[in-house]
Amino acid sequence: MIPARVPRVLRMGPARLTAGLDHTRRLDLPAHRTLHGAPEPRELGELISHANEVDMRGRGGAAFPFARKLRAVADSAGSGESVVLVNGAEGEPASSKDAMLLTRNPHLVLDGAVLAAEALGAREVVVATAGGEVAEASVAAAVAERRAANIAGGAESRVPIRVVGIKERFISGEGGALVNAVNGEEGIPPGRKRRAAISGVDGLPTLLSNTETYAQFALLAELGPERYAEVGTSKEPGTILLTVSGGAANGAVIEAPTGTYLGDVLALTEADVGDGVLIGGYHGAWLSAEVAQTAVLSREGMKQAGATLGAGIIVPLGESTCSLGEAARVAAYLAAESAGQCGPCRLGLPDIARAMYALVEGTGSVDAVRRCVRGVERRGACFHPDGTAKFVLSALDAFESEIALHLEHGSCGRPVRGVLPMPEREADVEYRLEVDWSRCAGHGLCAHLLPEFVDLDDYGFPSFRNVPGWMAKEARRTVEMCPALALRLVQTTGDGPKPVGSPLRLVKDGVLKKAGASVPRLTRVGAVPRNALGGTAG
Repeated sequence: MIPARVPRVLRMGPARLTAGLDHTRRLDLPAHRTLHGAPEPRELGELISHANEVDMRGRGGAAFPFARKLRAVADSAGSGESVVLVNGAEGEPASSKDAMLLTRNPHLVLDGAVLAAEALGAREVVVATAGGEVAEASVAAAVAERRAANIAGGAESRVPIRVVGIKERFISGEGGALVNAVNGEEGIPPGRKRRAAISGVDGLPTLLSNTETYAQFALLAELGPERYAEVGTSKEPGTILLTVSGGAANGAVIEAPTGTYLGDVLALTEADVGDGVLIGGYHGAWLSAEVAQTAVLSREGMKQAGATLGAGIIVPLGESTCSLGEAARVAAYLAAESAGQCGPCRLGLPDIARAMYALVEGTGSVDAVRRCVRGVERRGACFHPDGTAKFVLSALDAFESEIALHLEHGSCGRPVRGVLPMPEREADVEYRLEVDWSRCAGHGLCAHLLPEFVDLDDYGFPSFRNVPGWMAKEARRTVEMCPALALRLVQTTGDGPKPVGSPLRLVKDGVLKKAGASVPRLTRVGAVPRNALGGTAG
């Protein structure tokens, strides 16, 4: 988890989603009602008409028309039950806008969700957010405030609201993954595409949309289409939330009218653009400094600039870091975050990460990276491989001169400072393979499965380099496939070496043991060779 998960709020233009946040850290129910009033129930047809009139789109990245979602759920449910699901699972490391809304202005989100639920006759509203975080506690407190107001004679709990904390990962916000998590299953995308509007929470037709979308929906009902469209562009009225981080001196969540120049946002946050600006997050695209100054922040404007607005993520890179190295970090992170349920994710994304790191070291080639990308495009069980491919190809185009320096000199002369936001997860951990030499028969399979980190001597016996966290899945597979059951994987960072957890199994006295059990350290008697990275061969 990124420490500064809920940054400060800035705005350009009128305050709508961020109204009242200048004076308080969090709007409780009385403060919220003072600003926005109590929404009256509306007929479904009226809400659909309003959403169509302003062409309201989802704010989670896909920009799907919200009115069509409402109609699809209503048609699927008929006279039966349905569910309204708020997607607050902001797994994208570079985005904080949803966490900001749920933490500081939760009642605006709940108003929009309840309006939709009442119009659909839904069974309940479910708010899914990262478990154990401030946002989850804030929403739970907001639900309690509404329940207390209802007991006191108000009408704040017309539809039951349930808060579900889920494990946060990059892929946790994908629609199918979110539904799985809410249903108590593993929070990964389903292997086969399914529409939540037909079968979602508990198999019921489910209106699934992003946190900001429901907040915008509440504002549309409050203001009406004409007033709502007084700001923004004629084709895309209203305001948008943007998360600016990276090389920005004043990183923040910014509310701005659609049609705002990206250059003005960068100036407001005192951003050092450097080699480019990432738009749309880690499934997004890079814009050059020149294009960024005149690009317009709208769906249409970003398309003309060669990017997509997505979830409103803006990450200027800055001058002080190696842009190619930063892109390789993200590629490795995305490889580690895959669901691992299809070949393009399980095998192809690590190949892309390795090819990117080879490019950073000056030993690879652009053609090698492109070949790896072609191996995953349009072949995955979900969009994750395609999104990663899009990011990597954009980086190759944007950092062409940087790549030339690395290939010629082995470096651009700048360190990788970790400017792009990254959670402290397995991608930052290192591991080491250890071997029981009394069992190792020199099969050499480990070197075939993990060639970048295993070397064989003249007799076929292995020595090992440290394995980065983003290759942990492959290292576990190597351990499990050893014919002699001679390998184990040990985490080298943190509080000393420790075995890695399930599903890895370890060997003691010829008996398979679950990882983490008490197993003697298995080392080779005699000299311990050192590898090129300074680690040992076990």
